[in-house]
Amino acid sequence: MSRAHRSAAAAVWLIASALALGAAPAQALTVPGATARHEGPAPDGHPAVRAEGAGPAPRADEAAALGAEHARTHARLREAVKGTQGYPQAKRTASLAAHEKSQLKANEAFAAAEYGRFTRFFPSPDFGVHVAQLPTGKVLLFSFERVEADPTKETGPTSTVGRTNAGRGYLWDPARGTGADAFKKVAPPVVLMPDGGYAPRPAPFFCAGHAYLPNGMVGVFGGNVGGKGGSGAKLSFVFDPWTENWYRNRDMAVGRWYPSAVTAADGRQIIMSGQSERGTGTPTPVVERFPALRHPVPRRPFDIPVDLSAERLRTDAPFRNDYPHLFSLRDGMIYGLGRDADQQWLFDPVKEVRTDLPRRPADFRGYGSAVPLPAGFRGPDSVLVLGGDPRDPYTYRLSGGRWTTEAPRAFGRTQDDTLILPDGTLLTVNGALDTRDYGHGPFKPRADPKYRQVELRDAGGRWRLGPAQRLPRGYHSNALVMPDGRVMVTGDELQQIANDPDIDDAMDGSIELYEPAYLHRGGRPALDRAPARELGHDEAFEVLSSTPADVARAVLLAPSTVTHSVNTSQRHLELRRTGTRGTAIGLRTPATAADAPPGYYMLFLIDAKGVPSAAKWVKLGIR
Repeated sequence: MSRAHRSAAAAVWLIASALALGAAPAQALTVPGATARHEGPAPDGHPAVRAEGAGPAPRADEAAALGAEHARTHARLREAVKGTQGYPQAKRTASLAAHEKSQLKANEAFAAAEYGRFTRFFPSPDFGVHVAQLPTGKVLLFSFERVEADPTKETGPTSTVGRTNAGRGYLWDPARGTGADAFKKVAPPVVLMPDGGYAPRPAPFFCAGHAYLPNGMVGVFGGNVGGKGGSGAKLSFVFDPWTENWYRNRDMAVGRWYPSAVTAADGRQIIMSGQSERGTGTPTPVVERFPALRHPVPRRPFDIPVDLSAERLRTDAPFRNDYPHLFSLRDGMIYGLGRDADQQWLFDPVKEVRTDLPRRPADFRGYGSAVPLPAGFRGPDSVLVLGGDPRDPYTYRLSGGRWTTEAPRAFGRTQDDTLILPDGTLLTVNGALDTRDYGHGPFKPRADPKYRQVELRDAGGRWRLGPAQRLPRGYHSNALVMPDGRVMVTGDELQQIANDPDIDDAMDGSIELYEPAYLHRGGRPALDRAPARELGHDEAFEVLSSTPADVARAVLLAPSTVTHSVNTSQRHLELRRTGTRGTAIGLRTPATAADAPPGYYMLFLIDAKGVPSAAKWVKLGIR
């Protein structure tokens, strides 16, 4: 047998050995009582990731016989084998079973018609570090290729240089169900990264920022070059939901890892912050706009941005920490709410100037959520900031240029995701004590079970705890509202790997579905038809409903594109009614683009009990 054949055989033997070890008995994880509390240290303000270097070193004999890249592949296989030995399959299986059992037990106390319920849990081929609800009804998920199978170690290629620092993407089509055939791979373009190796690989666009363009496409900015604890990429892409392809645009002026992006009233995207190409600890103050003013805004489905450039704004945004919350409110201004209490700013995207907002009452906050609160027929004029500090359960509202302390949730949590539901109430899912810490220290998958409980905020601003989700999901967790009114919950690769029912198959992640209480209160009003044409602002239009007498309200809900608890696209607007004529209900769109930036929205009809119809997509933005 040649040296190359012996090396290949050795690699196969190692993998087979790992599979055999994975079947060995392991002690099941203990799930503590639901009343357990933990008060721990405050977050340190930056992701607690561990550098993994340039990946495992290849053996000299394999490199000589097989070539350097093939030898590196063998080295990665050996590292994967170590991961399954250190955290065998039996341990993952027992953990998932324990979570299912404790979830069923805990949720016996929550009536679905009052609190909602979790209904489905199924495998996904992606971790869902980034998710976006598309106007086709499908959901885009993207993240990175796994480099570690042991959840007690860093699982992503944060500091990896070379081919293994790669991105991946998938589409989930809920109309096809929850099986493997409901997912379609949509790999990002192959790129050469400026990491010294220039090895081609699918673009490492994880931990990027993203927002919607008016034509329903998703702009994605930044990513990870690797090395130096992670460093910013200048990458700029658009995902087209109509062709289901990625398109590359010209690189940004600066690298960005952990940036934020938001759609302004003119349909252009404003991009801020992110660790620069110099590495972690060097957030960029440069503000960019995509596309540049010399390019038209893509408004029609066939306006595909390719090779377009961004441009720098005259103002800067010197956030000390990454992923600030950005919101475009009804005054047309961009509100930049930093994680540091003294970095709250107002940006004028037309005059390109920045002014100070008052200091937030609370101190530093890690990754927590923020929501532009519904304001009736007009666009939002206030933002609720919540989460990000495990010691602080209070919520904070910015309205009229001042901060007020609002009602607290049951406890403080970080890494949470808070959504606006069609009925105007709020839902918090996911959460943890800190980055990679669920109450028992970093990189320890056993979690304080309180973080599995959702919280619900009613129209009066009062919070209450609800049912428990299957998995605890903290860092890199995500959630969004689907057109049928259900909520999709996913993300957190550490917990997904720790509870993977088959660590060796192609389904790395998992998705949970939550049905809000309104789906358990009887029949739903019908929305049979909505205009397929584009609608202008302050325009009258009609929808058809076979149950017009049941319709009390009509609302627009913007779709979510979310990562790291940052969801800049959320928006909830009531629509003015102009009358009913048989099965036709007359409505009027929001008055201005500042109230509702151009793009696609989910239109729901809602009855007097708050039960929504299934949504139809409508498009705003004729000019």
